Amino acid sequence: MTDLSALSPAPAGARDAVLKFYFGPMDCGKSTLALQMNYNHARQGRRGLVLTKHDRSGGPRVTSRIGLGRDAIEVEDDLDLVALVTSHDERIDYLICDEACFYTVGQIEQLADLVDEHGVDVYAFGLASDFRSVMFPAAQRLFELADEVCRLQVEVLCWCGRPGLLNARVVGGKMVRTGEQVVIGDTADAPVRYQVLCRRHHRAGQLGEGSGSESGSAA
Repeated sequence: MTDLSALSPAPAGARDAVLKFYFGPMDCGKSTLALQMNYNHARQGRRGLVLTKHDRSGGPRVTSRIGLGRDAIEVEDDLDLVALVTSHDERIDYLICDEACFYTVGQIEQLADLVDEHGVDVYAFGLASDFRSVMFPAAQRLFELADEVCRLQVEVLCWCGRPGLLNARVVGGKMVRTGEQVVIGDTADAPVRYQVLCRRHHRAGQLGEGSGSESGSAA
């Protein structure tokens, strides 16, 4: 039997596939990291697919706030991810799953099946909780199933200077706490936008000077 030490190379074929979930609030670089990881894997000759859902661009793309982007497969609610991967003529080595918090719980189960039954690496990226600070069902399932869960460390600040942890939905200049769980918006001046807040100011409904300070009801 071969004696392996910590410095020994891993035997060929010994590596198991992994399911990793990278999460954080808006502006912490989730999509940027997703694009970078896809580049790194593809550069080493690995074959992968890039998936997304409800990207800020409004199309089947992964886009980052710093201007990076690429085309992607839009994950509709009825898309079978196992069938998507196994139908390819060439083997798929990995998936980049941006905005995975918006997938269905069943699709998260399919991602786990791809890892366990087909040896496909899955790297999922998304928010943990919605505008009410309630966890997305798909994100909760990722927390339960992932081999590794990573909070992204790019610092995002609330208007007060504390770490930004939660995403507030703003309608008509006021923070709202009721409405559909998923409403697509952005941080620009729009009917619906989102703002990152620290826990204290999310609970208090305070958006900072000139932004309105009290919680409102959904428009």
